[in-house]
Amino acid sequence: MNRYGSSTFINALRGIWEACRSESNFKIHLASALVVVVLGLWLELSASDWRWVVLCIALVFILELLNTAIETLVDLASPAYHPLAKKAKDIAAGAVLVAAIFAVIVGAIIFVPKFWASFLG
Repeated sequence: MNRYGSSTFINALRGIWEACRSESNFKIHLASALVVVVLGLWLELSASDWRWVVLCIALVFILELLNTAIETLVDLASPAYHPLAKKAKDIAAGAVLVAAIFAVIVGAIIFVPKFWASFLG
């Protein structure tokens, strides 16, 4: 138990649930991950391909959760506009964007040849 009266594991699950419930970008990432998993199952990805797919999904989720936490803390610390608050939020969002671009590139490397072989091969 921690000082808030529940286990840290339960609090972590609550944090993930709160992001799912309240953050539209997290919902977009979740829907995208679901589509990728369904496509991966349909295309029968190899274990090696699944490692990359799971890594990308986890990386984007982790950075989206960190971005949400940073934005929340910045809003608490600086409710009024401040250029440094904006900078912190923009940089955190940039980290998510870099991860999402990486995920798209990895996805293209894995999925495009498989689609190509399935539909044109």
